[in-house]
Amino acid sequence: MRFVRLDTPKPISKIGLGTWQFGSREWGYGPDYERRAAEIVRRALDLGVTLFDTAELYGFGRSERILGAALADDRAKVVVASKIFPLLPVAPVVQQRAVASAARLGVDGIDLYQVHQANPVVADTTTMRGMRSLQDVGLVGEVGVSNYDLRRWRFAEAALGRRVLSNQVRYSMIDRGPEEDLIPYAEQAGRIVIAYSPLAQGFLSGRYDATNPPAGAVRRANPYFLPENLARGTELIATLREVADAHDATPSQIALAYVLRHPNVVAIPGASGVEQMERNAAAAEIDLADDEYAALVTAAHAFRPVTGLAAVPRLIRARLGK
Repeated sequence: MRFVRLDTPKPISKIGLGTWQFGSREWGYGPDYERRAAEIVRRALDLGVTLFDTAELYGFGRSERILGAALADDRAKVVVASKIFPLLPVAPVVQQRAVASAARLGVDGIDLYQVHQANPVVADTTTMRGMRSLQDVGLVGEVGVSNYDLRRWRFAEAALGRRVLSNQVRYSMIDRGPEEDLIPYAEQAGRIVIAYSPLAQGFLSGRYDATNPPAGAVRRANPYFLPENLARGTELIATLREVADAHDATPSQIALAYVLRHPNVVAIPGASGVEQMERNAAAAEIDLADDEYAALVTAAHAFRPVTGLAAVPRLIRARLGK
């Protein structure tokens, strides 16, 4: 396993484990998944993974409980990260919700406590006042944000009066917005971009095509999995397969290696089973050659999916089976 080279109390692995799917039925992983979730966590620990990310919103607290129980006595050895859903995130509420998350996780302190979304009404001034108090009493180690643009990330840091270590954002080969400003800022300032959905919820795995769409409500609501977009992605997947063959790897591993090429980026893919966790962890060891990276960039830029408002009617028709 490789780690981010930053001065953090505990090392942060380049590959972490995202646990949105723990306790959440909408992924379609079946009733036996809770048992498998514990096996995935234990295998991740064996492989050197130190970053485990959850949120109070995931499964309405069940993800935190499942993760905490699975980590057991290893909770103190790893970076346990959770997120507060920003419904009225004023200082007293932030403090109360952190206490509740720590209790569900079974930890004395949350290593990284993040604001799940930027609240459009409540200023970060009061939110970060709550975070600062949590740090002062030792309940929170590092503070992070999620889905923040660069301006608001920097404002949150000014409001905290300390570093806001991380910004967790959607980042993959086909969601490259963070490359414009967030990643350069992280590298310049000694911060971290945490990439969620680094495989675009499995689109980049090559498992799906127009005749084999994914199951589960989460992916069915993602416009990338419209038959038209699956067809448009054929050449991109072909390029991933070509690079993967050169490394005796899978397309998913190459897609992860793409985002991990940036030194201050870590990825938190989920895993449906132990084998997938093993493949994800192994991706941290893949070094892409310059020409391979350039080929992936070219293929990613050539992919033009139907998204936004234009995708809404198609998503409705797909949901209705028409």
